[in-house]
Amino acid sequence: MSDLVDLHVHSNKSSDGDFPPEALVGFAAEKGLRAISIVDHDTVAAYPESLEAGSVAGVEVVPGLEVTTLFAEREFHVLLFFVDWSGSAVRDIVAGQTRRRLDEARERVEKLRRLGLAVSWEEVREKTQDLPPLGVKIAQIVLESPANRSNPGLEHYYREENRAAAPYMFYREFFAEGKAAFVPKAFIGLSAVLDMAVGTQGVAVLAHPGAHFMKATRADVRALKKRGLDGLEVYTSYHTPEQVEFYEALAGDFGLVPTAGSDFHGRIKPHVEFGALREGRYWMVERLRERKERRS
Repeated sequence: MSDLVDLHVHSNKSSDGDFPPEALVGFAAEKGLRAISIVDHDTVAAYPESLEAGSVAGVEVVPGLEVTTLFAEREFHVLLFFVDWSGSAVRDIVAGQTRRRLDEARERVEKLRRLGLAVSWEEVREKTQDLPPLGVKIAQIVLESPANRSNPGLEHYYREENRAAAPYMFYREFFAEGKAAFVPKAFIGLSAVLDMAVGTQGVAVLAHPGAHFMKATRADVRALKKRGLDGLEVYTSYHTPEQVEFYEALAGDFGLVPTAGSDFHGRIKPHVEFGALREGRYWMVERLRERKERRS
């Protein structure tokens, strides 16, 4: 067995993921990964199914979730690893995030309708199987609707060179701040999640800190470290080599665990291949577990 790990993959328990948890465990076994973490957006619905599949396949599955938060007037994502996924603290986070996600999604759909796009809340709910619909998923539903293909304002999304990235282009051009279907964020504060991390029994790691909507600075990381942050996702499909070097240095400077995660979703992120990220190593899991045990 190799010591390769991927600590950031998504299942179809997130509205923007394609594959069931058991399939992801199977992919990991085929690729020879020793461990993965299914960190779906604001939900732990992949558990216990993924843990049971991992036990059968010989792949360690680290229980976790990705929480969407606000910090310094920006959207920040935090990964919680080794959480008590069935405990009340995680349940409270998920319930609150679900309410916020549904409110945001419903308002986004209504704004798209006012702009003349063919989409309904009933259609979105049906196609997301009652999961909280993320922005990119709503974009995908709009672009896949035959009723929108003749809309001249959407023509550029259907060009061959844009098809793979079309949902993300749509997101930036409709849902980003200042755009026509923008809805102000109302997510939980990142500091509050760090305060709650102990109750979840989780270890907090800042996901893809160099992502365009986050761009975490040295000052940000210093402040979050003081609030209880344990790690930085240094190696990710989001980062350039220069960003990897920058966040690698920050992790060292602040005593944070550097982690690796591809952010694999499936067809909504066709450029991210499962198992393609080779920097992830099992010592990362061991160091995260040590942080958890030290806190306990």
